[in-house]
Amino acid sequence: MSRRGRRAVLPPTDFTIEPALAADGLVVTIVNKAGNGKDFTFFDLPVPEPMQRSLATVFAAQRAKWTSHYSATAAWNRLKVFAEFISGLDTPPEDLTGLDAATLKRWRLQNISTNTGRTTLRAVHRMLRSDPRLSEGPVAEELARRVPAPKPVRKSYDEAEREHVLLAAGRQFRAAWLRIRENSELLERWRAGALDEGSRDWRLGEALDHVARVGDVPRTQLPSGRQAITNRGLLGGRDIEHTWGRLFLTPSELTALAVLLTDRFGWNLSVYDRMPAPTKAPSVAESTNVTYHVKVEKRRAGNGRWFSTENITDSGANSPGRLITQALQATLHGRLLAAQLAPGKDLLMTARAVRQKDGRKDMDRPPAVGPLVFGVSGVDGKSWASEHKLNGSPFRQIRRTTVTREGKPLQHTQGTHESVYVLPDQKVRQASQQTFEDGALEALDQAKKIFFGGHLTQKQDPAHGQTATADCADETTTPWPAPDGGCGADFLLCLACPNAHVHPGHHPRLALLHEHIQGLRSAMPEHRWHQRWYEHWQRLDDLADKVGRPSWAAARVRASDTDRTLVDLLLKGQLAS
Repeated sequence: MSRRGRRAVLPPTDFTIEPALAADGLVVTIVNKAGNGKDFTFFDLPVPEPMQRSLATVFAAQRAKWTSHYSATAAWNRLKVFAEFISGLDTPPEDLTGLDAATLKRWRLQNISTNTGRTTLRAVHRMLRSDPRLSEGPVAEELARRVPAPKPVRKSYDEAEREHVLLAAGRQFRAAWLRIRENSELLERWRAGALDEGSRDWRLGEALDHVARVGDVPRTQLPSGRQAITNRGLLGGRDIEHTWGRLFLTPSELTALAVLLTDRFGWNLSVYDRMPAPTKAPSVAESTNVTYHVKVEKRRAGNGRWFSTENITDSGANSPGRLITQALQATLHGRLLAAQLAPGKDLLMTARAVRQKDGRKDMDRPPAVGPLVFGVSGVDGKSWASEHKLNGSPFRQIRRTTVTREGKPLQHTQGTHESVYVLPDQKVRQASQQTFEDGALEALDQAKKIFFGGHLTQKQDPAHGQTATADCADETTTPWPAPDGGCGADFLLCLACPNAHVHPGHHPRLALLHEHIQGLRSAMPEHRWHQRWYEHWQRLDDLADKVGRPSWAAARVRASDTDRTLVDLLLKGQLAS
């Protein structure tokens, strides 16, 4: 009997079999959030049968983490890499219990030097750690070793690269939109009876009505069994743009639209598969601007599907909403036909398949309806890039470019914005180097400004002038000269001046001032306190460190009535310099 037909008996173990694991222990079914199951078969892995079952079990144990076949397949492929490594050993172990630390060190060494290898290590070790038989000893320690994060290789487009991509996408989509709009206008005139019956435009309108209703031009059955386009001369040819492409986008044109949308709004490629057609917001006495409600799916935000709504306004040719308007116009007939074939279906990103297939194998994405397909896949992105002679699918780079250009989170958290998009981006790092240097210098300068800038002395100098907060050695060399001579600084700024001298006689008053400024923080809005009092409080806090916190606290108790009066006047701004 072949191995494929064998119904294996599980070995004795305390390892609980997950419900996703078939009774023979060699097939795992992962169900995506659309309810579709996909089988992952382990009997073809190049390892002994007991290890096949163990690998199937640790794989099944992770099923709750995966809501798509894409994620499960990625993990499965990494597990296959591990199985191939095991098969290449001089003496492959029969089961996972036969692994030793030396083998895992060799496995780590083989993968640790590349980003792909590090990702594989992380995924495989996470799965292996779910086997309780590997939870102790040197093997457990090796599985628990930290795997460095992949080195950042993500890069946004520079302006020239971005313009090149957008030019290709813009030309293709605009040509398609104009083609569909022109034919749609002709179809509307035919349906309204505005054309002379029998005229060329009338006959063309009749053909367009057929295209709109069935997704293809009229065809004539030939004796050979093949079909020929009816009235090919009237249509002007048999290529796509002269036949069904008169009213429908091709998948490539839909991909070009997705590139433009990603650049404009920073949406993930995955949202296009299930994005409902935007709806118009109610408006009162509004004749020029149109605001659309756009639902954007956040696939990782909780269980099941979850949409956020973005309001996008079309207020003119260069406004963000103009692209939404054009997208609705270009996909109109596809959406109408989809609703006819599958009532209730109204997805924005609708195209007519170039070739009729048995259906998509990717069950994470919406299934085809008649001749129509929905959304844009990673494969579509790669094909589109190849068609336009670009180096790989543009979606990740164009989204990264938009997010970094906007400088704020788009459909993700602030943490994700910083850790995934901004900090790892090579171009952001290059462009930010001088900014970081300038920022560091500015921070240093700012720090200097809010430190106590004067001198601590043990006794008063009779030659120094007295202020409300310190003694002044020379008001003629002040950093804040008054227009009519002397010092024009607020008394609170004395503590920032290099001419200031603070002796123990000042400590009670300054400690009291420090405490009262801190107390104001809870009595007023944070931004106002920060704007008005933070720098002064910071200088006093620095001074407290220099004096010593115990001495500072003891001085506060010694504050006199005169000190309290001066502090009150300083806080009210009623003490002039």
